[in-house]
Formats: sequence, structure tokens, C-alpha cells
Amino acid sequence: MSGGEHRWWEDAVVYEVYPRSFADSDGDGIGDLPGLRSRLGYLADLGVDAIWLTPFYPSPLADGGYDVSDYRAVDPRLGTMGDFDALVKEAASHRIRVIVDLVPNHCSSDHPLFRAALAAAPGSRERSRFIFRGGRGHDGELPPNNWASSFGGPAWTRVPDGQWYLHIYDTGQPDWNWHDEDVLALFDDVIRFWLDRGAAGLRVDVAHGLFKHPGLPDDSGGSPHNAPSAFRHRPELQELYRSWRAILDSYPAEGFPGARTAVGEVWYDAPGTLAPYLEPGGLPQVFNFELIMARWHTAALRGAIDGVLALADGSRAPWVIGNHDVPRPASRYRLDEGFTPGMARRLESLGQQNAQLGAQRARAAALLLLALPGSAYIYQGEELGLPEVTDLPDDARQDPEFLRSGGRNLGRDGCRVPLPWTRTGQGFGFSAGTPWLPQPAGWGGYSAEAQSGDPGSFLSLYRAALRLRREHPALGRGALRWLDQSGVPGSLCFAREPGFVFAANADGAPFRLPPHREILLASGPVGDGGLPPGTAAWLSA
Repeated sequence: MSGGEHRWWEDAVVYEVYPRSFADSDGDGIGDLPGLRSRLGYLADLGVDAIWLTPFYPSPLADGGYDVSDYRAVDPRLGTMGDFDALVKEAASHRIRVIVDLVPNHCSSDHPLFRAALAAAPGSRERSRFIFRGGRGHDGELPPNNWASSFGGPAWTRVPDGQWYLHIYDTGQPDWNWHDEDVLALFDDVIRFWLDRGAAGLRVDVAHGLFKHPGLPDDSGGSPHNAPSAFRHRPELQELYRSWRAILDSYPAEGFPGARTAVGEVWYDAPGTLAPYLEPGGLPQVFNFELIMARWHTAALRGAIDGVLALADGSRAPWVIGNHDVPRPASRYRLDEGFTPGMARRLESLGQQNAQLGAQRARAAALLLLALPGSAYIYQGEELGLPEVTDLPDDARQDPEFLRSGGRNLGRDGCRVPLPWTRTGQGFGFSAGTPWLPQPAGWGGYSAEAQSGDPGSFLSLYRAALRLRREHPALGRGALRWLDQSGVPGSLCFAREPGFVFAANADGAPFRLPPHREILLASGPVGDGGLPPGTAAWLSA
């Protein structure tokens, strides 16, 4: 394929679905694939090009499905393989593609290959597929090194024969050994399995963390979080991703769903760390999380955008303002800081303080997200303006971040509460049964039903923005040109050709809009007094 030929993923709007929390068809309180199928019309009306499904594979749910016990099956709680095939087929009838989550850094401790490794002797072929080591200390009673789990506590668990196994996340998520040829072959087969079933691409979980330094050196602790290390951003990754790109490119680009893609979840310390992932021939796309990490401040937002554009545009590095791992934008933007671990606790302490400010800024952020060049991802419920749920009962929380930290970290359950579809009723239309995570009493006020007829709602704003994005020739792929607004505090303005201007007032006094013919869309009221703080507008120039 020539470099100048358009590929659908370069300017796609992709909607992230957390299946357990999207829609439940059978009343067991857990969202499922048939429930998702029943809401495809809603997604088509919203105007998305693809959906990304977080893991729907068999799992003991030590980490919300990211502990996979079978990579080539559907969790019976979520449906059948027939349901997956029907979803792909019905989504295609709406011109919606399906992207599946690939979880290659680790599996479940219930995976047959890990169970076989536990049953085998130290030094066996079975154990070589994972990272087993002897311990330190007089009797090997200390872990092999000082690596810490991302969920709290040590990254090593000892087994009865005295060896330890590595789990960068939960104890129920042993890390694969990516220096082992069996692991390479296993995942090549998994990738082909889902592409053969009609998947349009992959989202690669922990794409920065697969390979570990063979010597397993201690972590010095002196580097910034997510900086290159013995277990992050290893150089071996890029050869692997070039081999995966060859698999993707072996599928036909003609017809629907078109060229297959993969987008890597790569957390990083600075945009420059993304550079090796953006070299030609590797993963088609790598998430940039700059708009999640940035403060709500003009200079911070512009710096976040420029930092990515210096490396690539959003066609290679899609834009996001939220996902299933971070507090929701409508709550996060209540604080004048970017996302940091532990933010959910600070949001809890705010109660309802600044809730209106957070929602106002989230509306403006949505218009920024969808006006930037390239591709954008929306996490389910952002189009409804859902806030983070910070008051879940402790006994209802299931995230290992909460459990392994002894409750010091609230974890991610608050952004995974099941969606409200109706104003009233059991589960607010999500389920005829009791939802797996409790929904707040006023959840129905955010529902799709409550917002559908309201022209001032979050849902109406997203629908209008996605419609204009499809219709306006300046939006999608391309470039932007910053407008000189020197001397105008809070101004974040750029032009895209032909004839489009984005204007936002992040944090300054109201200011006059840049020259324009008409306001195409605004995140809030724009009067004669100028563009208010926390407001964005799309203009025809």
C-alpha cells in the first residue's frame, strides 16, 4: 500500500466498549455481547467508525478480564463465539468495525500453560514460557529483585518448590517470557485467529512492557515513572511489532473492514519515548496520552499537542481524553492538574464541589479532541458526561489497585460503573438484574434516554460534533496552524484548511472569537461578551 493512500484508521473515531458495563441482555447484571449488539443502532447514530472491545475472553476476573485464561474463546458470562461473529456481522451493516484487545504481557494464573508451569519442575520447558527465578537470601526467601507490582506490593510470588514468578500486575497475572519462541508463536496464532474472524484490528495492552532485561537487574528508582527501564520500552519490542505489522498487512485492504490496524497502549515519561514506536513498519498506531496527563491550562494543553505533533500526527498517535483506567474527564477536569495515580481519592474528597466546572471543561475538551488532526478514541459514557463514581462501597469494589493497596488507592471501578440507558427502572436500563457494580441513585439523569431530546446535552453535543467531523473537509487527517492570540490569556486557537477554526478559552477572561463567518458548534453559550472560560467553539472561516 502506498504511503499516500488513505486508510480508515488514520482519521477514525473509535468508541471504547467495556463490555461488562455496557448493556446486559440476560438479566445477570453483567454486560454481554448480545447486549452490545442491541445497542449498535445507538453507536451508529452517535457516528463512530469502530468499537474497541476490552477483554471478553474467559477469565477469573482478577483484573477485570485482563487476566486471560483462554485467548481464543468468549467468556460464557459475556456470550458465545457465535455472538461475537454476529456482532462483527451486524456492526458491519452499520459500517462499524470491531477492534479486539490483545493482552500479551501477561495471562491469568488459570491459563493452562501457567498451570502446567506450576506443575513442572524448575528449569523445565513449561516454566521457560514464563519468568521463574530462584530467590535471594540464605534460603531464597527474598524475591529475585526489587521490582514492585503496578498494583502495589512486590512483583514476585513464591511457589511451593521455592522459585518465584514475575507478575508486574496482580499475582493472578503472571508475565510471559517474550524471549521464548513458544510465546512468539502463540501470539502470532492469536492475532490471526481474531483477524480471520473479521476483527479490523487490535488494541495492544501494556505494549511498552513485554520484554524484560534477561538479567533482571534491580530497579534503581531514580527514573521518572514510565521511563525506559529493565521492564519498560525494551529495544526488542520494535522487531516484534514489525513482525505483527507484517501479519496485519497480509490481510486485504480492499473492501470492508479495510486495512487492519493495531494501536499500542504505551505509557511513557515524555513524548520522545514514543519515537521508536512511530518508526515506519511497526505498529500502525500508538496511543498518546498527553491530553489525559495535561493540566487544564492553556500552556499545558498546547504543550501536550505540540509534543505529539513534533513526532507524528494523530493518525499515528490517536488522541484520547479518557479510558477505562483513569478518572472520567467530567470529574478529572474539576482539578487543575493532569492525571496522577491516586487522583480518585482527591476527587472523593471534593464531593460535589466544582462538578459544574468539570462538566463544562469536559464539553470543551470533547470539541478539542475531535478537532485535532488524525484519529480519536471515546470511552463509553464520555458522550453522556458521566462523572467518576467515588462513593462506591468498599465491599463492592473489585479493582486490584484498591485491594492490593489496602484501600489507599480507590482504583478504577469508579469509571467502570455500568451505563445508564433509561431515566428510571432497574439498572437504569442496563440490566433487569442487579448491576455488577452499583449505580448511583441519580444515574438516570445522565441516561441516553434523558439526553436524547435535549439539544443542550452532552449526547447532543457529541452527535453534532461527530456529524460535522464527517462532513467538514478540514477535519480528520491533515495539519493544524496555530493562530496568534498573543496577549489573550487563556486562548487556544488553531486553523485547519479549508475554512475551519477551533477556539477555546481554557482559563482566561472572555475574549472575542477569531475572525469567522459563523459558529458551527459550541460547547456552551457564546454571547456578545466573548468566549467564556471553559468553553470551546468550532468556527467556519
